[in-house]
Amino acid sequence: MNTIKTISIIGAGGMATAIAGRTLKAGYAVEVISRDAAKAQALADTLGTGATIGTYGATPAGAIVILAVPYSGAAAAVADFGSALDGKVIVDITNPIAPDLSGLVTPNGSSAAQEIAKHVPAGAHVVKAFNTLFGHVLARGGQLDVFIAADDADAKARVSSYVDSLGLRPMDVGGLQMAQAIESLGLLMIGVAKNGAGTFDIALRVDIG
Repeated sequence: MNTIKTISIIGAGGMATAIAGRTLKAGYAVEVISRDAAKAQALADTLGTGATIGTYGATPAGAIVILAVPYSGAAAAVADFGSALDGKVIVDITNPIAPDLSGLVTPNGSSAAQEIAKHVPAGAHVVKAFNTLFGHVLARGGQLDVFIAADDADAKARVSSYVDSLGLRPMDVGGLQMAQAIESLGLLMIGVAKNGAGTFDIALRVDIG
């Protein structure tokens, strides 16, 4: 596979499916990787042409790797790949939200992205993105805002270009420490969906005028 035009996705759930679908439509190849090989194969089969499966724990084919697993399993997944992630741009889409939606489960003053970054190889870069979007809304199409935080300028630029190529609008919010704010925003979106809006068919957009 061409690593420039291949996006690797670790995970096979709803967000992995939504991101993979838009990625394929944008002309990329998608490599689906899961601890459960049968789930990876099932998703690749559903996605069709352009989707393949990778080997869990082996070096992903894509230069950009989407970490689309629950936050509770994110550190373990990164550890399973170890040095195989060296040199990769790792996009963390997790929302570290307590099961009762009472708040975030990350340590005070930190974020899921910052915690995950502690476990990746020195040559890898973590970028926070996609966590404020609901999977079914993303899959539906249309231009949506994707908030992006990262410390490495090149990694951020590469993810921003990728996001833009999907027909989405990348919104740079700053360094990786700003992932704390983006993750709080993810919790806010769920609260609005369950209460004020009464529907999960919503998305947050920045009005520039």
